[in-house]
Amino acid sequence: MQDLIYLDNGATSYPKPETVYAFMDEFYRNNGVSPGRSGYDLAIETGNIVENTRKALTDYFNGTNPSRLVFSANSTDALNLAICGLLEPGDHVITTTLEHNAVLRPLYHMSLYNGVEVDYVPFDEHGFVQPSDIEQKFQENTKLVVVNHASNVIGTVQPVKAIGKLCRESGITFLVDASQTAGKLTIDIKDMNIDVIAFTGHKSLMGPTGTGGLYVGEDVLIRHSRAGGTGVRSAERHHLEQYPYRLECGTLNIVGIAGLYAGIRWLTDQGIDRIHREEMALTEQLKDGLNKIENVICYCADDLTDHIGVLSFNIRGFEAVNVGTILDGDYNIACRTGLQCAPLVHQQIGTDLLQGTVRMGFGPFNTEAQVDYAIKAISEIAVSYTHLRAHET
Repeated sequence: MQDLIYLDNGATSYPKPETVYAFMDEFYRNNGVSPGRSGYDLAIETGNIVENTRKALTDYFNGTNPSRLVFSANSTDALNLAICGLLEPGDHVITTTLEHNAVLRPLYHMSLYNGVEVDYVPFDEHGFVQPSDIEQKFQENTKLVVVNHASNVIGTVQPVKAIGKLCRESGITFLVDASQTAGKLTIDIKDMNIDVIAFTGHKSLMGPTGTGGLYVGEDVLIRHSRAGGTGVRSAERHHLEQYPYRLECGTLNIVGIAGLYAGIRWLTDQGIDRIHREEMALTEQLKDGLNKIENVICYCADDLTDHIGVLSFNIRGFEAVNVGTILDGDYNIACRTGLQCAPLVHQQIGTDLLQGTVRMGFGPFNTEAQVDYAIKAISEIAVSYTHLRAHET
């Protein structure tokens, strides 16, 4: 039996580096106490890991103040904190049809129950949103623009720097969903004019599930929507106003944050740019192979400039889920099928009625040999459809 070929890194990276597993195990065995809640040495050491991770992520995003780095359960949690904490009744928000449900659903609820007006800007035939199209939607009451840095379906990297510049010039808060790009690309929130960035730890930052957060710019005020213990100033009846406590409450996922710290250190040692180049080479290899197979359709992949290592395709005559089942059962290839929690993308590329696409996403541990095997498997599935059609006629 073929060893598992894992091509679902757009969902979560797997495997993690061995150093991440080892550090989490050692940390939790030796430092598994609540951080910052007491003055004994073990609590202080645990708190230091949390603060070191804040600083490492702040440096990665080129932020200025680690206190503005807020931990959450994942990027969906972080995006909910930002969206629900920034918008008020009567506000107008602009987003795109590239967004994940982590953005779409909070905005839908805000429009349905909180009187927030939402505009959706479509992407072009190549998978990119034009900054001018967003600017055309600006209104006097536009409070927020939310953009997915890179699509989890088609992999296109959006021109966030140009969009952010337009927002900055108009005094509009710019929120970027970096779920797919944090750890894959170099991200400079100052250069890219980003006010708030949401990230998850379990994808390309190589941390475990249950980790994520926000970096909140110095001039941005997000209302807290939760309250509780912070470990400091416990006599105050109101939840604390200063960051990071403003958006954090309760005991943090310390073992997850420790794993995230180890993941960031591993990425720094390996080189984010080098990993991205290698993943894009694999994506080009897959695209070139699929383009030679009859009845295989790739989406927004003619030119992989400004892409991440994610590719969506379908085989004519098959629903995506059935292709995924065959790849799993017959070839031991793991990939994502369906709508990938981004229904508006599929509506625009016309795959919603096909139950979505087959998505393959690359990570730092994938190889050229694995891609060759995946191309061979897809070719065999496509040929089976051709033979079936020939037999029917």
